[in-house]
Amino acid sequence: MLGLLALLVFMGVVVYGSLNIAGVRCEVCITYNGRAQCRTVDGVSEEEARMAATTNVCAFLSSGVTDSMACGRTPPTRAECVPIG
Repeated sequence: MLGLLALLVFMGVVVYGSLNIAGVRCEVCITYNGRAQCRTVDGVSEEEARMAATTNVCAFLSSGVTDSMACGRTPPTRAECVPIG
């Protein structure tokens, strides 16, 4: 019973912590190979959120490792970040 209670407390801490880590929300739009896509990501820092949004956009626009790397080097057509909370 004590082990179950400890597990529930641990799960609560993990869920609470994961819900409150974001400090910045970034939206990144990229046009690559004639296709455009935008994605919004929350992160602890602006750099982290912007990088994650870029990776997310390129996952939709590219295929394969080389194509994905080229997409990641493409300057965004739009990139906006705002603080959360």
